[in-house]
Amino acid sequence: MAQRGAEMVLLHMDNRPFSGELGVRKAMLLAEALRRETGQGMPLYMAPHGENQAVNQEKCQSSYQCVLCKRLMIRTAQALARKLGASGIVMGDSLGQVASQTLNNIRAEQHGLELPVLRPLIGLDKLEIERIAKGIGTYEISIMSDGSKDCTAVPSRVITNASVKDILNEGAKVDLESMALRSAELAKRI
Repeated sequence: MAQRGAEMVLLHMDNRPFSGELGVRKAMLLAEALRRETGQGMPLYMAPHGENQAVNQEKCQSSYQCVLCKRLMIRTAQALARKLGASGIVMGDSLGQVASQTLNNIRAEQHGLELPVLRPLIGLDKLEIERIAKGIGTYEISIMSDGSKDCTAVPSRVITNASVKDILNEGAKVDLESMALRSAELAKRI
């Protein structure tokens, strides 16, 4: 998107304690790589997300954890975008790559948003995305691992065909909107 002239602001959802310190470190390294590649300043914000994951885990059906997580991240991004005067949200989704990226789940996750969500990688497969990442210097960073699970909040059974009605019902159990506004308000520029 930066190559197309978009001025980018980066947002990392800090998922601790459901992920380790490596996620935060990778976000900072990826931001640096993108700045070098594009020549843009690209400010990086970190918003707390682990507490939200805990609330969802406690109060919602476990199979909806990933879809609720994604819906909350998008809503946090929208709230931060409004605060910063941004015009849209850009995500790296690839259709069907993971459970939260099925067409039904994407529809449920973005239902009711005011800002457009751009997904420039949506039709690319894993190998095409890896080739782009290698070309811009982000691949090696993205595959860094400390041997732990990326997210320990992921349930054993994940819904892949959430309906808008179902996701609204689950989201109402926790007030996703207030949680997203709080995360955006607590986001810190790194």
